[in-house]
Amino acid sequence: MPYGKHQVDLEIPIDYIWDFVSDMNKWAPLVPGYVTHVILNTNQSTWTFKGDVGIIQKTVCLQVDITEWKEPTMVSFQLTGVNENFDGNGFFEAKEINEYVTRMTGSLNITAKGFTGPMINSVLKSFVPKTTKELTKAVANELVPVTSRSL
Repeated sequence: MPYGKHQVDLEIPIDYIWDFVSDMNKWAPLVPGYVTHVILNTNQSTWTFKGDVGIIQKTVCLQVDITEWKEPTMVSFQLTGVNENFDGNGFFEAKEINEYVTRMTGSLNITAKGFTGPMINSVLKSFVPKTTKELTKAVANELVPVTSRSL
């Protein structure tokens, strides 16, 4: 399963991170390739992205099911392809280093299934870690003013 994980230490309290990541409307637009998202209920939404899979550009719609809201440390989710045969999971985790520094971790696993799965997964092996890093850094950049960033 193509996998990505990225951590960043932020000079902000853990509650600031929770306030941001507990609202999907704040971080969904930060996903690379974001087109749109629709909140269906507290734990379910659909997200649409455009991305390059090898030499082909694809528009992918994923259903995002929140599997855990664990305030103030964790948001976990499952991914299911709506228009393509993908599935996966991921999380945002915040760990308090001290009262002023919090380590934020973003993680994403995603796998293409079906006949073209092996070919798409070979591309996803580099795409998923890059996307995970970009999303985690984008969230961090939204949380921390430009003058105090240390990414």
